[in-house]
Amino acid sequence: MDWIETIIIAVVEGLTEFLPVSSTGHMIITQNLLGLTPESMNETDKAFVHAFTFIIQFGAILSVVCLYWKHFFQFDNTPVPAGSGMWGKLKHRFSFYWLLFVGVLPAVVIGLAAKKSGLLDWLLDSVEVVAVMLVAGGVFMLFCDKLFNKGSEENKINEKRAFNIGLFQCISVIPGVSRSMATIVGGMTQGLTRKRAAEFSFFLAVPTMAGATLLDLLDLLKEDAAWATSHNIAMLLLGCVVAFVVALLAMKWFVSFLTKYGFKAFGYYRIIVGGIIIAMLLSGHSLVMVD
Repeated sequence: MDWIETIIIAVVEGLTEFLPVSSTGHMIITQNLLGLTPESMNETDKAFVHAFTFIIQFGAILSVVCLYWKHFFQFDNTPVPAGSGMWGKLKHRFSFYWLLFVGVLPAVVIGLAAKKSGLLDWLLDSVEVVAVMLVAGGVFMLFCDKLFNKGSEENKINEKRAFNIGLFQCISVIPGVSRSMATIVGGMTQGLTRKRAAEFSFFLAVPTMAGATLLDLLDLLKEDAAWATSHNIAMLLLGCVVAFVVALLAMKWFVSFLTKYGFKAFGYYRIIVGGIIIAMLLSGHSLVMVD
């Protein structure tokens, strides 16, 4: 990967990570357009590009913590419910973190299973899966506002809602589904408003993406250290910085847009992009634009 390829992929990551259009799917498409296909790389480069896809998400993680720092660094000082034991007091005091822990549990189990089985690596190499899921998710998004737009400001995040949203998040192990879409829709099925569901989706992304980033970094360190060149490390740092800045801007815009207009525009976008890719693949054209 060179500097231009790194910046392009990081911009795509930052723009799409918190939008319901699948950041992983868009990065797979972008890598193919740039000629960064598995067939064009040796094993060391292939491992690095795979890991790069996840590691630059660290920049997006930091953008959430930066934008919503009051949530991450402020504890619940309201009165503890009467009769609460030591565990109840701890859960009340650290309720924000406890709900994130409950919400991320399903993804930990499913994600580790998919990674250990090799299914995740296979899915990450499949442009066909991305294209189909973009279209399928887009069609769903045309109708999901009417199906689930009954949220109330009175409904708060509790343990049951957090866990159920976490179950929805597991669907996003399939590239093209979109973790953001899955968790926001999951929140809306639990009676949350679009804004509250979107914000909890952002919060839940932090432990989820941090875990995925750490696992991929550990995998890289276990492999041949040939990938750890000064060039590749510089690419990782640059990718994280670019993803941070772009994700910060995209996230602020997205909450406002989603609250006002819902999912329909994103649904049309997904259908168009996925449809173009399917048409190209069926006609025998390659997505590779750069050799």
